[in-house]
Amino acid sequence: MIMSRKQNMTPRERVSALLSGQLIDRVPVFQFALGFCARNVGYPIATAYDNPERSLQAQLWTQEMYGYDSSPFYGYASYGSWEFGGQVEFPSSELQQAPTIPYYPVQSEEDVETLELPDVTKAGMLPLAMQFSKLQERLGLPIIVVVGGPFTIAGNICGVEKLCRWMIKRPEVAHRLIQLASDHILDVVQHWVETFGAEQVTPHIWEPLASNQMISPEQFENFVFPYQKKLHQKILTKGVKDMLCHICGEQNLNLQHWEQIPMGNPGIVSFGHEVDLATAIRHFGDKCIIAGNIEPQVLQDGTPQQVYELSKQCIEKAKNAPRGYVLMTGCELPPMAPPYNVYMMMKAVNDFGWYD
Repeated sequence: MIMSRKQNMTPRERVSALLSGQLIDRVPVFQFALGFCARNVGYPIATAYDNPERSLQAQLWTQEMYGYDSSPFYGYASYGSWEFGGQVEFPSSELQQAPTIPYYPVQSEEDVETLELPDVTKAGMLPLAMQFSKLQERLGLPIIVVVGGPFTIAGNICGVEKLCRWMIKRPEVAHRLIQLASDHILDVVQHWVETFGAEQVTPHIWEPLASNQMISPEQFENFVFPYQKKLHQKILTKGVKDMLCHICGEQNLNLQHWEQIPMGNPGIVSFGHEVDLATAIRHFGDKCIIAGNIEPQVLQDGTPQQVYELSKQCIEKAKNAPRGYVLMTGCELPPMAPPYNVYMMMKAVNDFGWYD
């Protein structure tokens, strides 16, 4: 445990109080960390993805070491390809820091027409994710199920370049694929709800491919917003209390739409470094907990002082967000990040994150 000041709450108590709108002792810290945790305890990076038991173990040990507040989870950004009949390649070297897609299940418009929803009890990584969640349940941990958003999963099924071309030239094909992805997400959440109970399940939805680095605001409005909004509404009607939605990358021009999408009560929205935390609070602060958003590249390549200063700036900017604030990286913590840089996030919380 790194904190030098006496803490009044355990991580579980702190997060529970945050979600309930109660007073907490300090700013919580979430680490979006998978491969980093595996390396931290001496496992290959692939262990975070192909061995649920060791993945959970590595995340718990790393959490104990640094004293942050987030619970272990299982997932990766390339979700969707393997589940719909394609392939995924787990990392096998330091140059591969997360799973990648060597082959997409959809190669043509005809493939989209014949594509069917997968069996969520058997498809792709879902049996591994279910094994992970049963370990979470056994240890009394929050049960987190991680999926992409509809647009990101669609891009992982056919390749984002092809999806972007279809949006322009064959929009009906793009819409069918995105709808299938949305239906699949709902099937996954339903499977977890039936297994563990709605109040125990927290979906994490990541939507990186919807960023304005990939698509225009007009395309977001037509191909992302209606599916995302309807999906969230349906998830919440199943009795799920809240979710964490990672609004990844440059999404400033999409925020007017994102703020209309329900996240639960309160729900957590996390952002990449491209979205200023003051902007995030302006759009979401009255209804969601804000999380973010230290740039991952700085954590990997920056100096400890740079990480400390960025953490301080984030805390001072968002500490008093109306529904609460969580210090977090703006995307996954790089597996090769220097451990001391990660420590500096916790040091900044100890120095600036207390609620007196």
